[in-house]
Amino acid sequence: MSAEAPVTNPATGKSKLRFKTIFISDVHLGMPDSKAAQASHFLRHCLCEKLVLNGDIIDAWHLRRMGGWNKGHTNFIRTVLRKMEKENTEIIYLRGNHDDVLDRFIPIQFEHFIITDEHIHHTPHGDYLVVHGDGFDAVSTNHAWLAQIGGLGYNFLLRINRLYNAYRGLRGKEPFSFSAWVKQKVKSTIGAVGKYEEQLQNLARQRGCKGIICGHIHKVDNKMVGSTHYLNSGDWVESMTAIVENLDGSFEILGYADFCRLTHRDPKGAVAEAEEEHPQAAESESSAIPM
Repeated sequence: MSAEAPVTNPATGKSKLRFKTIFISDVHLGMPDSKAAQASHFLRHCLCEKLVLNGDIIDAWHLRRMGGWNKGHTNFIRTVLRKMEKENTEIIYLRGNHDDVLDRFIPIQFEHFIITDEHIHHTPHGDYLVVHGDGFDAVSTNHAWLAQIGGLGYNFLLRINRLYNAYRGLRGKEPFSFSAWVKQKVKSTIGAVGKYEEQLQNLARQRGCKGIICGHIHKVDNKMVGSTHYLNSGDWVESMTAIVENLDGSFEILGYADFCRLTHRDPKGAVAEAEEEHPQAAESESSAIPM
């Protein structure tokens, strides 16, 4: 990591990471496979000036069909609002295709909380256009009914994946993301036909931006597409990744496992659940660490 050294609480020996900006997308609150607890754990122990929630944070498609909202999903929303209130973090919420119900309300601003469909992010090295990216997915744009069927299929694959990985665990093997493998095979074909990355590159150039930051396809990336810096924040259903902007304006991918290693925290489970059950304890720790 090229970020500033972690800020350590001497009382606990645990650390928080400090960034200029954090970009996360595709948490899919409302889905049973949403890693809301891990996403909350990550955000609680990272300090930033700006947090960009880049689409599909709430999965309204799934909620309309089956419900599925739980306490962990509520805790994620509370974590975001707490960052705004306690840490003075600016929150930018960009709508995606699964939370497109927001279309009727945007743009709207509540003090340090903005809900919109795209955002220009300024850095010392040039501007970056931030969009969810569904507008350049041929299926999402032209065949919404097919995208919804695909969403149902993906949810089914996630359920099968849980059973498959339980079997692999009994045999002492590492988990395998069968659902992600299948989805990427489909998404890669769609991306090749729709020229997803190239179209996003063209949009960034039209807006006079050096780079573009998106989500949507659940495939984390940090690369050059032509002359445009292309960044994709991945998801919090399987990959559990974010794009972070360091204090010097550079960008990198940060996964949940690396976050836990750098902050000396146990992943998920006991730590995350304890802090969700007792948010006041997490706030006390936060107030003990200077910005």
